[in-house]
Amino acid sequence: MSVLEEGRDVPLGRYTVVRRSLPNKTRRTVGAWCFLDHFGPEDVTGKPGMRVPPHPHIGLQTVSWLLSGEVCHRDSLGSDQVIYPGQLNIMTSGRGISHSENSPTDKPPLLHGLQLWVALPESARFRDPAFQHLSVLPEVSDRSAKITVAVGELEGATSPAEVHSELLGADITLSGGTEINVRRDFEHAVVVTEGVARVDGDEIGRGALLYLEPGREKLRLEGPARLFLLGGVPFEEELVMWWNFVARSHEEIVEAREDWMAGSGRFGSVPGGEPPLPAPPLPTTRLLPRPRYR
Repeated sequence: MSVLEEGRDVPLGRYTVVRRSLPNKTRRTVGAWCFLDHFGPEDVTGKPGMRVPPHPHIGLQTVSWLLSGEVCHRDSLGSDQVIYPGQLNIMTSGRGISHSENSPTDKPPLLHGLQLWVALPESARFRDPAFQHLSVLPEVSDRSAKITVAVGELEGATSPAEVHSELLGADITLSGGTEINVRRDFEHAVVVTEGVARVDGDEIGRGALLYLEPGREKLRLEGPARLFLLGGVPFEEELVMWWNFVARSHEEIVEAREDWMAGSGRFGSVPGGEPPLPAPPLPTTRLLPRPRYR
């Protein structure tokens, strides 16, 4: 079975609009991947570019992937890291962290990339926060495809990214058609970042997400196009997601919001003196776990 979902436009900060592909109407997770925003390509000449003030996270990992441009990550651990295309930033919130993401003042004209979240399993969601920057990632190439393995393992190449569940994240540039081997126990999804691709015969355009259920051992990919392939063992733990928090209950969300608004030491502070982003009001109804799919 495959399901195609179009992304929806969502404002991010004051200056950026993203196409949100996950969660969507029919599916909330792909493996432990629980969030995917596709931003750009946008000409940011004479514009601020990305401007996301300090904000908190719990219970997740952020995975930042650029296709064009530069973004500076700062966090409450003291990390201060500019990411460039082909590199990976992966931040583990654990019990609590805060960070900001901003385009440098002296930035390239084009901004284009993906921001993803991974839900942490119960065994890791209260761990110490951490940050990892990978400037070099493994690649696999043939005449029709170039594959960069950002997370997990594909076609014999294994990323050094530290994750806490069985996952796959790979950037694939297609000049023609190719076939790749995938894990039968993984569910997968494809988001196209450039061009139009065909995946096992299904056509998918830029900004849409194609979900592929477990049971496949190979995928046939056809371009020319560029895409990002997600995969993982279906994530069976219940999730309560609200704002920047991934938790298991309404009470955990309330506590995290109160800690952030009170300026408690749980989330630390991001260097640079930029005012933090206030949390929105909680909904008037109780937050409940949502099913993985409808």
